[in-house]
Amino acid sequence: MLISSIKGITVTSQTTMPATTPRTPDATPALHLPIRPLDADTWDAAAADIEAITELKREKDAVILAHNYMTGDIFHGVADITGDSLALAREARHVTQSTIVLAGVHFMAETAKLLNPGKRVLLPDLRAGCSLAASVTAEDVSALRAAHPGVPVVTYVNTSVAVKAASDICCTSGNALRVVESLGVDRVIMIPDQYLARNIAAQTGVDMIIWPGACEVHEQFTAAEVRALRDEYPGVTVLAHPECPPEVVAEADFAGSTAQMSDFVASRRASMVALVTECSMSANLAGAHPEVEFIGMCRLCPHMQRITLKGIRTALETGRHEISVDPAIADRARLAVERMLAV
Repeated sequence: MLISSIKGITVTSQTTMPATTPRTPDATPALHLPIRPLDADTWDAAAADIEAITELKREKDAVILAHNYMTGDIFHGVADITGDSLALAREARHVTQSTIVLAGVHFMAETAKLLNPGKRVLLPDLRAGCSLAASVTAEDVSALRAAHPGVPVVTYVNTSVAVKAASDICCTSGNALRVVESLGVDRVIMIPDQYLARNIAAQTGVDMIIWPGACEVHEQFTAAEVRALRDEYPGVTVLAHPECPPEVVAEADFAGSTAQMSDFVASRRASMVALVTECSMSANLAGAHPEVEFIGMCRLCPHMQRITLKGIRTALETGRHEISVDPAIADRARLAVERMLAV
């Protein structure tokens, strides 16, 4: 393990990166194109699956929780609850149905199961992973604690249950600043997203021990792309996700979680907006805000895209894939998540 200091922030780097979930190479560069909601032909093609899923939800006593990065046919067609990771975690505690279908990625389904141990939680495709979750293990957290005794560990929810269990408290991109400030300390270990940690450090002045994980979608955006976008679309309001590198965030007009970006669009009423994040988010907001022109910084999350209408239908029909959590670590992981929700 190598340690280096950059601008007062302690940066931890690995000699090798664990890879339990393969990183998917970027197939195309970001495209600056107007974003439109789903057209009539797309809805016609989805109608049979939407109708079947609606009936299956009644039959199976099921609820669908969908992340903001889901495609529009899921987000607008069958989802009962939508939101970012924080919103889904909060809402998961209050659902009354016996089955939860998580239209998102694996760590989100695990979090839903942690908060609802007595409910059945289904993930339509087990390949829906996360480069951040794959970048760090519980053993890595133990090594960090040994190297930095007494320093609290703040863990992004984009991690496995085992990593959460080895942590003091979790955070999301929507509440990371509040979580760090709530600890009242001068130094924290913040894992695994190096860019989220750097962006939060810049706002707090807290020294951070940072793990070099990154979102394989957001890490590809560059400041030069944002500047080129502004040249191409004068007057555009740029909103960036804090998983982007700090130099990208610095070029944006606002940085926040997907829920915070959605709130910004609803409250500020900008006429032209570009979201520096996953493209499905822009398409979903375009349907809700036809008065706003959305310009895409278009990169799709390959893991989120693995969740489809047909996959959700199959999950409800067959009961696959049911998520389980090791009872030996569930209580500790749940405590880290609940501490986050209490902030």
